Amino acid sequence: MIRIAVARYGRIATLVAWGALLAPLAGLQAAPASGAAYRWDNVAIGGGGFVTGIEFHPAERGLAYARTDVGGAYRWDAAARRWIALTDWIGHEDANLAGIESLALDPSDPQRVYLAAGTYTHERAGNGAILRSADRGASFERTDLPFKLGGNELARGNGERLAVDPNDGRVLFMGSRAHGLWRSEDRGARWKRVDGFPALATSESASASNWRKQAIGIVFVAFDPASGQAGAPTPGVYAGVSSRQGGLFRSTDAGRTWQAVPGQPTGLRPNHMVRDARGDFLLSYGDEPGPDNMGDGAVWRFSPASGNWTDITPAPQSSDGQGDGFGWGAVAVDASDPDVIVATTFNRWAPHDDIYRSTDGGRTWKAVFPSSDFDHSASPWTAQARPHWMADIEIDPHDPDRVLFVTGYGIWASRDMAALDRGGRVHWGFENAGLDETVPLDLVSPPQGASLVSGLGDIDGFRHDDLRRTTTQFSGPRYSNTESLDYAGQRPQWLVRSGHLHGDDPSRVRAAYSRDGGATWSAFAKEPPNGQGAGQIAISADGGRVIWKTRGGSHWLTDAFGARWQKVRGLPQAAVVAADRVEPALWYGFDPVSGQLYVSGDGGVAFEPAQGGTGEIGDWFRGELLPSPNASGVVYFAASWRGMMRWSAGRLERLAGIENAFAAGLGAPAPGRTTPTLFVFGQVGGAVGLYRSDDDGRRWKRIDDPMHRFGSVRMLTGDARVHGRVYLATSGRGVIYGEPEQ
Repeated sequence: MIRIAVARYGRIATLVAWGALLAPLAGLQAAPASGAAYRWDNVAIGGGGFVTGIEFHPAERGLAYARTDVGGAYRWDAAARRWIALTDWIGHEDANLAGIESLALDPSDPQRVYLAAGTYTHERAGNGAILRSADRGASFERTDLPFKLGGNELARGNGERLAVDPNDGRVLFMGSRAHGLWRSEDRGARWKRVDGFPALATSESASASNWRKQAIGIVFVAFDPASGQAGAPTPGVYAGVSSRQGGLFRSTDAGRTWQAVPGQPTGLRPNHMVRDARGDFLLSYGDEPGPDNMGDGAVWRFSPASGNWTDITPAPQSSDGQGDGFGWGAVAVDASDPDVIVATTFNRWAPHDDIYRSTDGGRTWKAVFPSSDFDHSASPWTAQARPHWMADIEIDPHDPDRVLFVTGYGIWASRDMAALDRGGRVHWGFENAGLDETVPLDLVSPPQGASLVSGLGDIDGFRHDDLRRTTTQFSGPRYSNTESLDYAGQRPQWLVRSGHLHGDDPSRVRAAYSRDGGATWSAFAKEPPNGQGAGQIAISADGGRVIWKTRGGSHWLTDAFGARWQKVRGLPQAAVVAADRVEPALWYGFDPVSGQLYVSGDGGVAFEPAQGGTGEIGDWFRGELLPSPNASGVVYFAASWRGMMRWSAGRLERLAGIENAFAAGLGAPAPGRTTPTLFVFGQVGGAVGLYRSDDDGRRWKRIDDPMHRFGSVRMLTGDARVHGRVYLATSGRGVIYGEPEQ
């Protein structure tokens, strides 16, 4: 039990007694929103998420595309040596399209690129869409599909489901998860189901489970261009169903009828298929579709001319009986030499995942990583990560020394693969400039120290002293996720964070504090009773007290960084908390279930409800309280369809003009003003977007534009020192920052 000897904050009784009733902002009418030009870029981290596929264009050197599970699609800019985001135009209402299930290039037209967009297939997700571009992704046309896609579901690294006929670019095929095979004859504008495709594609065997059962269906389509001629649909087409019952099917009449390919292996699921210059096909297999699990697999060669199948699996399974089997994630072949093949292991733990390379058509293989050097300078944090989830590998058709493979955290590229043949070493670089796919979970911009401190999913978090340069993650203690961050208003170099570990470790305390702006961290002494880590954490203005609500737990208060804990009184379990940035004894709480605001004047020991409130919102809403950085007793918060709220001088007021506030943040005041700049991701005048107010909510300027909407914005914050700068926590495009155009 903590014994707190702090005088009750004198104004709190007055604040509550005044009866803060929800009222319109007195005397103010919001002016119609105007626009402000902004330039946008990523806070440099590099990678950080699962890149699920890469495609090189066979006819143009340097032209390549990448797809991701939650962060959209990219085109490689060979001159600048960086990736260009192609789908930042996707807005809040279409955020489900940010997960790219498949991509396809037209081999006869380098201008054309197609995306099968859709992140989830659950009941709340919308249908997928085919996005069609005739200018390399600078713009897209959209065709909505009558079914859902799963760009962030099982088998998302398989592919490609979407394919363009190499002899007739008007024809495309799309393999769906639960609705069979589809065909377009007008470059993807209209689609029709192929009724004659075998029922195995929609059977129970073509599904898999992690936390729920998911349809996997048809995972790739491949053409045999030699079976046809230019200008007419290719007769020979293959489609792979993710089933252990023999999932490879072939059509010899351009997709009208289909038959299972004789002699194919069973007991494993095909995940990739590529054609070599001789006309043979190479296929990789796993017992599961990945990426969560894969415990067995193989690589096979199929020769259509003879009908023969040959097992060319590079390495055997372990024979130690430890259940540490692995699969094969992908296979690729050199376009200029059919004897040169590479394949990736998948979910191999001992030894770790590797690439195998053959120069004799798969008769013999050599492991690549034992003779490799990895350059981490582009993103130093990757030195602590191992390549995993290697679900795709590609050999540049114009430069076989250049091999790219994907991982769960980005793309690695070689520059000298053939050195392996001479007994030399292969050099790999982390090639992710412009491709940031982290999922930020919290952001703070303290008034001193680093411009930004980020908490991220899967890779912990960073102190960003230079927004344009990557760095290493937090020093220990390290977490899988940093889910909450805060700084002390009067000691802004004092930070706290709480996190989550993917693997349970009872000895680890999942909260830490820093007294040097996040340069170094120390773990709390212990967690509150029955704590599960993560949750939300906040620190008082003087840095003396911390309230931590762990995941699924109650609110607990410590005045000694976890050496002792006291349960907070008066707050419902769903309430979020924040400390006043000026007065150490003043704290706020907000319950989105009831819409009730709470205030504490005794250092967070007990909270009392303020009279009035926003009205019910719901426990689904991630509310966040935003105390004013320079005025005690003033706090702002977004309240969904209840609007943007401000508590000041005992009154809870709705700021005019904001119809729906999904997230909000505060930034440095405009020149000549003392109130913080307000940023809102919400709806004004019926339009959802990003808005800024320099005059405490009287007037709003829209700051995003049709090409920069970034899907779903989870949360945001302004820069504490640079007026107009704002940081966005996206759902898969990393941390985006915007600044006014000069």
